Amino acid sequence: MTRPQIHDPHTEPQPFLRDLFDIAVQRAQPLHTLGAHLPGPPKGRTLVLGAGKAGGAMAQALEALWPADAPLSGLVVTRYGHVPPRPAGLAQRIEVVEAAHPVPDAAGLAAAERILALAQGLTEDDLVMCLISGGGSALLTRPADGLELADKQRINRELLQSGAAIGEMNCVRKHLSRIKGGRLAAACAPARVLTLAISDVPGDNPSVIASGPTVADASTCADALGVLERYRIDIPADVRQALQRGELETPKPGDARLARSEVRLIATPAQSLAAAAEAARAAGIAAHVLSDEMEGESREVGKVHAALARAVARHDAPFTRPCVLLSGGETTVTVRQQPAGTPRGRGGRAGEFCLGLAQALQGQAGVWALAADTDGIDGVEDNAGARVAPDTLARAAAAGLSVASHLDRNDAYGFFDALGDLVVTGPTHTNVNDFRALLIL
Repeated sequence: MTRPQIHDPHTEPQPFLRDLFDIAVQRAQPLHTLGAHLPGPPKGRTLVLGAGKAGGAMAQALEALWPADAPLSGLVVTRYGHVPPRPAGLAQRIEVVEAAHPVPDAAGLAAAERILALAQGLTEDDLVMCLISGGGSALLTRPADGLELADKQRINRELLQSGAAIGEMNCVRKHLSRIKGGRLAAACAPARVLTLAISDVPGDNPSVIASGPTVADASTCADALGVLERYRIDIPADVRQALQRGELETPKPGDARLARSEVRLIATPAQSLAAAAEAARAAGIAAHVLSDEMEGESREVGKVHAALARAVARHDAPFTRPCVLLSGGETTVTVRQQPAGTPRGRGGRAGEFCLGLAQALQGQAGVWALAADTDGIDGVEDNAGARVAPDTLARAAAAGLSVASHLDRNDAYGFFDALGDLVVTGPTHTNVNDFRALLIL
């Protein structure tokens, strides 16, 4: 990849931050990263299965990079609207279907059933390439015995609103599924299974990405029950009893059915943050990657970032200006209950981070920020994230907007939309999760 020209951070701070976001996203595009991880064609057939927000782009990249004379077929499911335009002259060999995210729907159920059916009857000579990326947990839904799709939808919705960490949510999802938590790889045995994954989770644990459909699962039914109890999420009595008896256990490390299953990470949050940092340094701005594994309540993470930025702006410590602070990971939003008749708040992790950040910055001079989800969608709205500037609070006050009120209603979208400070990219066709950048001049 050639390094793009970027805006002058001193005269165009917000366009400069958007440049860094675009560079981070570009680093995670499958066409740039997939080729180095591909094996040669097998003696038998090559089957492609997959799920995730990057699924459409990963399938196209594989079609472009796989030998034209080598057979290739399969099925991948991605989110509605996340199939990239097909390049001219690129023949389609992998079927791509769309389903709902973050709450599963009937299309995702149908795709999961078809994928499990395709995995039947494979031999030792066959190769299964699984294209896995964030969002696959919702897109690849096959409820455990005793659960209907409506049950999975409700449980998923309540998990999303609970403030549970991604690892906790996926622990539950694995044990309430017939395809996640290593079960897809088990279904493919005795074929070789090569999982090519784009990580969207703190720590890049392959068993957490899309709930690890091809990865042995060390968590237990008891762990899943603990999460459900911690967040007071109800499940049918017979399913609860099945968990208590350990009847919904996932394939564990050492399971012989997964002996020929391998995972390769083709893109990670750390790599994207490093690309953004390199671009900032090339523009003469010191760059500090705080972490690619940050978790916690979005608004609270925003406050922590604000405290650090204010220290730099006021005291040149612990970093010296000018500099940019970069971070990634996956924060959470706990949706607060509202009085009857109150309009539903609109907002995701990145927007709520920016609300908490703006509130804590208190109009600090010399600090600009951008936070966005690298898949281009912050929660369920049409924006990727939002921007914060030194005059954000002053403009909000002039418009009659209250940061505290919008935080109470989890309505970051409404706040930043009114200010014209939403970041809108459309689907990016990849997903390495949260991207945050604070420029301090």
